[in-house]
Amino acid sequence: MRLVRLAGCGAVSVMLFTWACGGGSGYNPSPSPSPSPTPTPTPAAGTVVIVRAQGNRSFNPNPETLGSDRMVKFQNTDGTVHRIVANDASFDSGNIAPGATSVSIPVGSDGVNYHCSIHPSMVGAISASNGNTPPCQGQYCSEAPAGTR
Repeated sequence: MRLVRLAGCGAVSVMLFTWACGGGSGYNPSPSPSPSPTPTPTPAAGTVVIVRAQGNRSFNPNPETLGSDRMVKFQNTDGTVHRIVANDASFDSGNIAPGATSVSIPVGSDGVNYHCSIHPSMVGAISASNGNTPPCQGQYCSEAPAGTR
């Protein structure tokens, strides 16, 4: 009689163990993962470096010629903060700390002239898609020291 009870307890234990471990008839495999969307590539951007040479601050290259993506970044290698603004107000880089690089900024197909709003004598240009540099007009152009445009 005792033997039957132990066998009965053993069978119940095995059934509980099997059910607890997922071995019962309710087995439901995980769904296969759906494919991840392919990320949209970020267009490459031309980089204009803010430099300080012989006491003058300037941009290099100047003018910059961009590829068909027409995006630009400004990299500050100078020891002071700069803020690059398009003369036509089409972009504003925000403050760029020493050693930092701005986010990619879109530039129109006609090109653009720009300046540092903190150091107005710092002026630059980005060539149009046809390779022509837009004429620099306005107060920022007349203040540029020779050799810094």
